[in-house]
Amino acid sequence: MKKGGAKLKTYGMDYLKAKLSKKYTRVRLRYEHYDMKEKMKKISALIPPEFQSLSYSLGWCARAVDSIADRLIYDGFDNDDFLIGQIYALNNADVLMDSSILSALISSCSFIYIDTKDDGYPRLECIDGGNATGIIDTATNMLTEGYAVLERDETGKAVQEAYFLPKKTEFYENGKLVETFEHDAPYPLLVPIIYRPDARRPFGHSRITRTCMDITQSAMRTLLRTEVGAEFFSVPQKYIVGLSQDAEFDNRKATLSTFLRFSKDDEGDKPVLGQFQQQSMAPHLEHMKILASLFAGETGLTLDDLGFNTSNPASYDAIRASHEALRLTARKGQRTFGVGFLNAGYLAACIRDKTAYDRSAFANTKAAWYPIFEPDASALGAIGDAIYKINQASEGFLGSRNIKRMTDMESDAE
Repeated sequence: MKKGGAKLKTYGMDYLKAKLSKKYTRVRLRYEHYDMKEKMKKISALIPPEFQSLSYSLGWCARAVDSIADRLIYDGFDNDDFLIGQIYALNNADVLMDSSILSALISSCSFIYIDTKDDGYPRLECIDGGNATGIIDTATNMLTEGYAVLERDETGKAVQEAYFLPKKTEFYENGKLVETFEHDAPYPLLVPIIYRPDARRPFGHSRITRTCMDITQSAMRTLLRTEVGAEFFSVPQKYIVGLSQDAEFDNRKATLSTFLRFSKDDEGDKPVLGQFQQQSMAPHLEHMKILASLFAGETGLTLDDLGFNTSNPASYDAIRASHEALRLTARKGQRTFGVGFLNAGYLAACIRDKTAYDRSAFANTKAAWYPIFEPDASALGAIGDAIYKINQASEGFLGSRNIKRMTDMESDAE
């Protein structure tokens, strides 16, 4: 961003189209892992041909995303002088924010697109990170210009597109300009909702990292090896030594429920039956548990979250202690997502009031969230004691708003 009031550079719609096409494939790849549709890469030449057609899916990547998304629950705005919470309430805030958070965790960034209804009231919609992009102003985390695909056909070709600029939005259909919507907002009406941004990657990082995808691939191949090993585990291989060349023997008849008769030959010799040592399934299970431990360490989950029962903590404090890394990650998500939702609400308020508000007027407004971990009965007792002692030391220090943030409970008092 240029200083001294210089005019910002405009990159143009064609540039943003090319930028989106570069990241579209990466976003689709992460959605395929989340939807458990990613194909397993088979690298072993020892798998029998009968098993080559088998394919497995594993929900670890989906679990890594949902474990955060399910804990980030929007609870309005504090110091909401411009009533932007009301705008969200009239735009199905629960669905809109859940969709935005989930998409941002998968693709590192989602977008809220702002338009108007027939009555002129702001309408907010979520666009996933594979269908929108822009040039970001890192000082405000808003865009200086943006581009989004609003609709695609069956082949994935863009049918309806939108080009976002300050004060106006251009709509295209099949590549032709069909409408220009002028507005009062000083920024484009496309707002990024970003997960874990930094100076090098202002559009954030995906929750489904390359390490998560690699570990999932290894785990799916382990499942395939386990399936092959289960066949030999169920029916151990047997052998016969000393069978006469003239004897008739059919391998297919040697089933578990069939008896085989072998008589001595003219010289009084008889064949010797034997069985190879039964294959153990333990190495496959241990390998799977190692992969689960690596995945848990990468995502802040526990082995219990991934389906491996260990010591199951029952208390609120024990659950929080075992998910400390997950709690910190969720806290980080609340801060970054809160900025995006506030920016979208700010621009929607400009549209509603037909006024170009200054962004600094919303500086005291903050997004509020429910507790990351819901306290159980024993934890509520401990929290109640702490609230009583704090308010004794400083009367009225913790009121109904703070208590709700701690306990996830609203007061019935009038």
